[in-house]
Amino acid sequence: MTWEIVIGLEIHVQLATRSKLFSGAAVGAGAEPNSQACPVDLGLPGVLPVLNLEAVRMAVMLGLAVGGRIAHRSIFARKNYFYPDLPKGYQISQYEQPIIQGGSLEFELPEGGTQRLRLLRIHMEEDAGKSVHEGLGDCSGVDLNRAGTPLLEVVSQPELRSPAAAAAFLQKLHTLVRGLGISHASMEQGGFRCDANLSVRRRGDEHLGVRSETKNLNSFRFVERALEYEAMRHIEALEAGGRLQQETRLYDSARHETRPMRGKEEAEDYRYFPDPDLPPLEISPEFIEKVRRTLPELPEAHAARLEQQYQLDAASAAALIRKQGAADYFEETVQAAGGHARQCLYWMRGELYAALKRGRLDLQSSPVSPAHLGGLVRRIADQSISGKLAKEIFSKMWESREDPDKIIQGRSLERLSDPGKLREIIAEVLRENPRQLKQYQDGKSKLLTWFTGRVLAKTKGRADPNLAGKLLQQALRAQDGNAEP
Repeated sequence: MTWEIVIGLEIHVQLATRSKLFSGAAVGAGAEPNSQACPVDLGLPGVLPVLNLEAVRMAVMLGLAVGGRIAHRSIFARKNYFYPDLPKGYQISQYEQPIIQGGSLEFELPEGGTQRLRLLRIHMEEDAGKSVHEGLGDCSGVDLNRAGTPLLEVVSQPELRSPAAAAAFLQKLHTLVRGLGISHASMEQGGFRCDANLSVRRRGDEHLGVRSETKNLNSFRFVERALEYEAMRHIEALEAGGRLQQETRLYDSARHETRPMRGKEEAEDYRYFPDPDLPPLEISPEFIEKVRRTLPELPEAHAARLEQQYQLDAASAAALIRKQGAADYFEETVQAAGGHARQCLYWMRGELYAALKRGRLDLQSSPVSPAHLGGLVRRIADQSISGKLAKEIFSKMWESREDPDKIIQGRSLERLSDPGKLREIIAEVLRENPRQLKQYQDGKSKLLTWFTGRVLAKTKGRADPNLAGKLLQQALRAQDGNAEP
């Protein structure tokens, strides 16, 4: 407790544009290597970059959402360094005049309470390509599909004091960029990744210690574990009388440790200078106001509305907001069901999420639409089908993508609630099981449940259980009356 941890984050948010930041090449994961890299991305002689206006609009959206200052004039600069996946030998970024300065974001701390983390800046830049090492034997490959993809780099002030708080802030920002619709933020594909800077100092000391930067962390758990390791490494070294070096490190998730990558660069190492091929970016107040009017409901307000409108608990509402597309899916399902919000949520969390997990699909790829799931909930609520039968119908919906009503009608799965028909089935069950009937008449009352099960089995779950139970008891009392004295 004599040491204080100081953490600052640099988060790279890949924007959900259709084309790259300075070229018309397509953006998207899963394409064949180097099939989405054009001459601009490759830095071939004679080509000129042209700024993507949609990326600017998305940057302004995030700036407004965090309360940052949108610069009316910002500059693109060349950040010079050499790496195999950087074909031009420099990265187009922003340095002295970023598009957004300041802003803050409040988040819940794991130990309770909240913190408002101030942001230093948010700037635009292009992504680099990707080095590939697996499946190539002793060689490495370079895939330049990602080169030129638009990024926003969100740089925080060094105001975080624990690895858990850093992970919590990242989750809050992750939810925000998804809620704004500006990023898919797929951490597995590198669409939302973090460089974490950490130093330690004696409590009460105002001077920051020597920092290390852990690069390219792409999961909340890895961020927390890497920072825990770094904090312990720093403290142990200082308490042993050692000295720390400012450096960049990589996290090995298999060994739960970091290892040196290179000495930490400073701004002068990158030799920033304004890009001569790009004029200053000028943003008018009218453009900013136009973007402001298009801002969607922000995550906190959205969660609060879900709580109030659908009588959800805070945790359920927050979970819907965190999962991409879940809140919209939920509300469309409730509308299709004609209400029954909690039942809709139950089916989403249960059958739907389980099926998505088995199929390794996201919500947007679900074979069961909100309209169809809502239709299923509606038929459960009006007691047309039982909950047990609904699971069978859901499976058929998943396989066929058909409307639940069509499945129910086509397979004669409607709930059986005709008293006459049920009495016939009950009489048949009693005739087929004389030994159990005699045991029931002799006082073995628990057999009532057994008889109910037999009736439901005969109707393949279609019998209205309440009505079937009532008629069964009537039939058993009648049998008692007919029993020999």
